[in-house]
Amino acid sequence: MDFANLNLPLVLPEILLLVLTSAILLIDAFSKDEERKLTHYLSLTTLAALTWLSLSELISGVQGTAFGSLYVADGIGHVLKVFSYIAVGVTLVYGRSYAHLRGMLRGGELYVLSLLALLGQMIMISAGNMLTIYLGLELMSLSFYALVALRREHPVSTEAAMKYFVLGALASGFLLYGMSMIYGSTGTLTLDGIARAVADQNQDRMIMVFGLVFLVAGLAFKLGVVPFHMWVPDVYQGAPTPVTLLLGGGPKLAAFVIILRLLVEGLGDLWASWQPMLAIMAVASLAIGNLAAIAQTSLKRMLAYSTISHMGFVLLGLMSGIVDGNAANANNAYSSAMFYVVIYVLTTLGSFGIILLLSRAGFECDEIKDLAGLNRRNPWYALIMLLLMFSLAGVPPTVGFYAKLSILQSLVGVGHVGLAITAVVFSLIGGYYYLRVVKTMYFDEPTDTSPIVASIGFKSVLSVNGALMLVLGILPAPLMALCVQAIATSLKF
Repeated sequence: MDFANLNLPLVLPEILLLVLTSAILLIDAFSKDEERKLTHYLSLTTLAALTWLSLSELISGVQGTAFGSLYVADGIGHVLKVFSYIAVGVTLVYGRSYAHLRGMLRGGELYVLSLLALLGQMIMISAGNMLTIYLGLELMSLSFYALVALRREHPVSTEAAMKYFVLGALASGFLLYGMSMIYGSTGTLTLDGIARAVADQNQDRMIMVFGLVFLVAGLAFKLGVVPFHMWVPDVYQGAPTPVTLLLGGGPKLAAFVIILRLLVEGLGDLWASWQPMLAIMAVASLAIGNLAAIAQTSLKRMLAYSTISHMGFVLLGLMSGIVDGNAANANNAYSSAMFYVVIYVLTTLGSFGIILLLSRAGFECDEIKDLAGLNRRNPWYALIMLLLMFSLAGVPPTVGFYAKLSILQSLVGVGHVGLAITAVVFSLIGGYYYLRVVKTMYFDEPTDTSPIVASIGFKSVLSVNGALMLVLGILPAPLMALCVQAIATSLKF
C-alpha cells in the first residue's frame, strides 16, 4: 500500500470515534457512579461531534478514497452516518433510565459496546472493498452479541443472545464464502475491480453467480428478510429494549449501504441474477411479516415482524433500479429506497421510545394491552404513538405514506405493476395490527394508572421524534432531495 496516499483526513470520523471510545472506556473504568452520568454525557458529546463533522463534510462535498480504495467517502456515507449517529444518540437518551433501573449500568459496557457497534456500521457504510465490509460487519456483530446478553442474570436475554450468535455466525459464513467465490472468479477484492471484471464479457460468470447467491443470503440475514428472518422476533423480544432499539436502527442503514455497494456498484451487470432473488424475498417478507404480526400479542414481537415487512419494501426499491440492463430509473429507485430506510429508522426510534417510556422498575411494557387507555393517562404520548403507528401503516399525511408511495411509483415506473399491487395489498393487511394499537390506546380501559415519569431530555427528544412523522409527511421534499443528491453523486450506474 502507498502510505503517501492514505488520505487520513477522510477517515477522521472513524479515527475520532475510536479514540474517544477508548478514552470513555478508560474514564469509565475509574468511575464509581452507578448511574454512569459522565459516561452518558461523554458518549452523547462524542456523537454530537461526529454529527457536526459528517455534516460539514456533506456540506463541503468531501469525496474520495483512502487506504488504497479500502475506504470510500461519498454523499451516501455522509448522510447515513449522520442518521446512524442520531439513532445511537436517541437510543442512549431513551434507554438510560431503563438500563439504570435494571442494573445494566453497573459498568459502562452499554455505552462502549454501542459506540463500537456504531464504528462497525461506519466502516460498513464507507467500505470500498469486500475485506472492509467484512471487518466492519464483524465489529458490529460481535458488539451486538455482547449487548443482547448484557443482562446476564436474565435467561430470556441469554437465550436470545445465543440464537443471535449462532445464526449470525452462520450468516457471516455465507457472506464470507460468497466473497471468496467472487474473489476467486475476479481476482480482486475492490468493488471497482469487481465491477470491471463482471463487465468483461470474456469472464466465466458461473462462479460469480454461485458466489452471488451466498452474498445475497448473508446480506438478507443482516437485513432480516424472509427466509433469513428467524432470529428477528426472538432477538427483538429477548434483548433488553434499548438493545432492541439499537438493532432496529443503524444496522439497517449499514446493511442497506453494503447491498448498494456490493450488488449495484460491484455486481450491477449481474442484475438478471440478483434481482429475481430480491423480488422473491421482498414479496415473502411482505406476506410473512404482515400476516405473522397480526397474531402477535407482544408489542416487541409485533414490531419485529413489522420490521421484516418494511425491509421487504426496501428490497422492492432496490430491485427496481436496473431494468433489462437500463439504469434510467436507478437514481429514482435507490433514492426512494434510501428515503424509506431512513424514515423506517426514525419511526422505529419513536415506537420503542414509547415502550421504554412506559417501562419502569419491575414492569416491562411488552404486551399490546400494556398500552390500554394511554390517551387517558397522557394524551400527548398517545398522540405521538398514533402518529408513529400511522406512519408505519402508511396513512397520510404521515411520512410513512410518502415513503411507501415513492417505492410504489418507482415500481410502476419500470413496469412492475404486479409487485406494486402486491405491496399495496399487504400494506392494507398490515394496517390492521397498527390500528389495533391505536384502538387499544384510545378505546380500552386503562389497567395501569401510575404516573408516567420521564426526564426533560427524554420528553423533548420523543416529542421531536413524533412531530417529525407529521412534519416530514407534509414537507418530504428536502429529505428526498438529499437522498437523490447523495445517490446521484455517489453511485456509478
